[in-house]
Amino acid sequence: MTSQKLNTFLEKNLHELKDNGLYNEIDVIEGPNGAEIKVNGKQLINMSSNNYLGFANDQRLKAKANEATETYGVGAGAVRTINGTQTIHEELEAKIAEFKHTEAAVAFQSGFNCNMGAISAVMNKNDAILSDELNHASIIDGCRLSGAKVIRVKHQDIDDLRAKAKEAVESGLYEKIMYITDGVFSMDGDVAKLPELIEVAEEFDLITYVDDAHGSGVMGKGAGTVKHFGLQDKIDFQMGTLSKAVGVVGGYVAGSQNLIDWLKVRARPFLFSTSLTPGAAAACIEAIDIMSNSTDEHDRLWDNGRYLKEGLKNLGFNIGNSDTPITPCIIGEEKLTQTFSKRLTEEGVYCKSIVFPTVPRGTGRVRNMPSAAHTKDQLDKVLKIYEKVGKELNVIS
Repeated sequence: MTSQKLNTFLEKNLHELKDNGLYNEIDVIEGPNGAEIKVNGKQLINMSSNNYLGFANDQRLKAKANEATETYGVGAGAVRTINGTQTIHEELEAKIAEFKHTEAAVAFQSGFNCNMGAISAVMNKNDAILSDELNHASIIDGCRLSGAKVIRVKHQDIDDLRAKAKEAVESGLYEKIMYITDGVFSMDGDVAKLPELIEVAEEFDLITYVDDAHGSGVMGKGAGTVKHFGLQDKIDFQMGTLSKAVGVVGGYVAGSQNLIDWLKVRARPFLFSTSLTPGAAAACIEAIDIMSNSTDEHDRLWDNGRYLKEGLKNLGFNIGNSDTPITPCIIGEEKLTQTFSKRLTEEGVYCKSIVFPTVPRGTGRVRNMPSAAHTKDQLDKVLKIYEKVGKELNVIS
């Protein structure tokens, strides 16, 4: 017999989520994730993917993945520290380090695993972490796991960071203090003020950690937000994913050789979880090679981002203050946001609603993620549908 207390808890809270418009229905895609997708038998223009450069279904990456699978097998067969490190994994890490302009890099099974493993491998209960209040959930959970004192910093507020860094240092309570931030904030598309942050970090000897999950492949001609500002020698941790612009799966931390050596013996997801599949590692190498040798996909991404932003803004939508191709349409109330998203789908555009707790209450939105794979014809269709649904629901006049 299963637990009655568990069943009561689940039924009560699921009912509450649905009543408040906070329950997220999971859609199943029937085929590859590209500029268009099929959901429930219907072809839709896809505006919700993190597949920025269109690599998730790229023939070049698929060919490399198939080739590596034939050579190395479908799985690595063990954790990295036993005998799950194959030459393809070392090749990937060397390629990442070269791409990020660091001494070394280590690959993890996901970006979430990176933050869970890397933060807690360096920070502990004797330390403090200054964390931007809008940081990703994986950063929040990684900080909690470390046991360090977490000090929330107002979003992109350099004065608040300086004041809290000064207070933490002068308290004498902490052995080490870290400042951690997203490079690109995924809900609003704004970019971290890294040059100003570095000034504060140097003033107070803060460890610096940039989660560039949405910046790698997008900023710095593809090399990321840190490279965009030319700060490769100023940031201790460059973390990123291999599942967004790279189009595959996994994550990494790039930094000094000493840092990477430490993570390989102390980061628990690296120590206790099986390696990336050889096929995934090979596909990631191919994606990085493409980004290193050409900016074609990067340039198309930014051109499409500008085109969509201008169109939505001209229609009267609130698109916030994004500095990147990420383009939110901020609707506000949660149920209206979900209705807006549903109507978009019915008209032919797939753009999922994002509501509390992912974003603060009352700031529900549909977040548009244009990619290098979209055509202008597709984006024009998107804009026409947005206009129709926006007027129908009185979101625009």
